[in-house]
Amino acid sequence: MGGEGNADLHFWITRGMARRQGINLNALLSEGVVTRGDVAEMVARCRGCPGMQGCLTFLSEHPTRADAAPDWCRNAQLLAELRAIT
Repeated sequence: MGGEGNADLHFWITRGMARRQGINLNALLSEGVVTRGDVAEMVARCRGCPGMQGCLTFLSEHPTRADAAPDWCRNAQLLAELRAIT
């Protein structure tokens, strides 16, 4: 399965990275903190990242909690900002 073109896989990676940091993207959508467009941009950044395999490993090694996304994550800064306001 190719990582780059698989939007569903990258959606789940993005959601997983957020959840590991205690961020519920669905709740933030409902509260108006982020928009569907914001989430779509996060998934697009994830799709363009060459580190997908590393992210899958990271998520499996951190099944419940992580202090931060991996250094290479293109959404790491945004996730840190969202974590700070949740």
